[in-house]
Amino acid sequence: MMNGSAPLSKDVKEFCQIVFGATMLEGYGLTETGAVISCSTDEIPPGDHIGIPLGNVQICLEDVPEMNYTSHDSPCPRGEILMKGDNLFVGYYKQPELTKEALDADGWLHTGDIGCWNLDGTLRIIDRKKNIFKLSQGEDLKASFEELCASDSPAGAELKADITREMERLATEYKLFGFERVKKFHVHSEQFTPENDFATPTFKLKRPLIVKHFSPELEGMYTE
Repeated sequence: MMNGSAPLSKDVKEFCQIVFGATMLEGYGLTETGAVISCSTDEIPPGDHIGIPLGNVQICLEDVPEMNYTSHDSPCPRGEILMKGDNLFVGYYKQPELTKEALDADGWLHTGDIGCWNLDGTLRIIDRKKNIFKLSQGEDLKASFEELCASDSPAGAELKADITREMERLATEYKLFGFERVKKFHVHSEQFTPENDFATPTFKLKRPLIVKHFSPELEGMYTE
């Protein structure tokens, strides 16, 4: 069995192998790379990784000092995933500036994904270097998620206003009562994952823990 596009937790991989009696493989790739550039194998057990690089590609990690990711990190090097190989695209159609941004002078593709080399040589994705958000007006907003969520940031104010407008539109469309409508909300800069203990290994939310962690924000919404 093969999985791609979105990661599976270790427990789900092991469950599929046991139930279906099949080897569970997981790969990683982009449209720009002609699909898969790394994949797990029969010899590598399921885990928190996307396997090892395929034989026809080169993969390296580039330091991202502004996010505190470097190749000197211990015990596992971390950085932006760069890729080079014969299967790499030549560029975006009639978009030279975008192509120049993705491909550097040495022919390396900058994926925008932050990776980590595990001790066993497998690759793991741990973060994104850039985030792009599309507003309701159709505009692409490029900024870090922390900047978008900052209460004193113009981008953050625009994001919250955009979410509010969309919720109001849906509430009107579905004729919700006043008590059914969300009046206030908090935007958090960190995704809920098993790593920060906000979600289970199968990515089910740990609601009691989340409520306890965000109790100051929740109480603040009722005192404003």
